[in-house]
Amino acid sequence: MNNQQLFEQIIRKRSYLCVGLDTDLKKLPAHLGDNVEAILRFNQAIIEATSPFAVAYKINTAFYEQYGTAGWEIMEETLKCIPADCYTIADAKRGDIGNTGKMYARAFLENLNFDSITVNPYMGKDSVEPFLKTGKTAIILALTSNPGSQDFQYLKVGNSYLFEKVLETATTWGSVDQMMFVVGATQTDMLNRIRTLIPDHFLLVPGVGAQGGSLQDVSEQGMNSRCGLLVNSSRGIIYASSDEDFAIRAGEEAKKLQEDMEILLTNHGLIPGTS
Repeated sequence: MNNQQLFEQIIRKRSYLCVGLDTDLKKLPAHLGDNVEAILRFNQAIIEATSPFAVAYKINTAFYEQYGTAGWEIMEETLKCIPADCYTIADAKRGDIGNTGKMYARAFLENLNFDSITVNPYMGKDSVEPFLKTGKTAIILALTSNPGSQDFQYLKVGNSYLFEKVLETATTWGSVDQMMFVVGATQTDMLNRIRTLIPDHFLLVPGVGAQGGSLQDVSEQGMNSRCGLLVNSSRGIIYASSDEDFAIRAGEEAKKLQEDMEILLTNHGLIPGTS
């Protein structure tokens, strides 16, 4: 799925919700069991319950890679469960030069066939290029919500912050449709500055819900003429209940966010209001 197709799904579903499958075996409902296969059973139920309201799923690969071969297979099977009308993100934060970058791109964007992958741009253009050459999307880390973002991302380079230099430079590496950028939901005070630099790119915005980010603030500051946002919620949806009703509750939480997003899309003039 490319960015235009993603926008079409946003309009069709009246949603820009991305559900994060950061599935932790220790947090799953007890009735699912305590072996690694429980992760797949949990993911299948979550996807089925939330897919009417979500346009994307983000699989944090570390939660699967920790289990070796078994975890990788569960990640593959989870990916197969995601409906074709949903955009898929490998949250792998890769980024290396030369043949190493090519192999990462092949693993996630060709063999696993994710639509996109998160990429760390610290090593520069030649660490991102392998992902751009696949015809898929590189989602480049720009401004994150973690406390450590202050260590480097806010360093001044001339009159700009370092994260602004990353945005300015990275946009010269490829087209709008080849790249998205990660901007944490708690960084809304910077969204106007970011939109000045990249008015047309999609932003992947984690941190709404359990991490304290405001959907309304993100939407008001970050939405553009193609919506331009994928707002991710992980814990607030997938762990809405620890009982046997976990999937039902996850679906309810996803529906609440979708309904809020529908209002915001309407207010922005991207979809007609309901009478």
